[in-house]
Amino acid sequence: MKKPTELSYEKAFQELKTIVEELEKGEVNVDFLVEKVKRATLLSRFLWERLRKTEEEIQAIFAESEKEGLRQ
Repeated sequence: MKKPTELSYEKAFQELKTIVEELEKGEVNVDFLVEKVKRATLLSRFLWERLRKTEEEIQAIFAESEKEGLRQ
């Protein structure tokens, strides 16, 4: 199993979605439940952090373009 940081956003999201669907359907054996929940938590944190960083980068791009626009 890859670490979340080794996955693309899309692959991590898909894996999380699959885990959630398994949990909702009750398809997870009790012996593996804790591991599935831990994995889902790791994936969720990774996805949240990736979104936060992307938002910061976009805001920086907009801020820079606004500065450049004011200089012209």
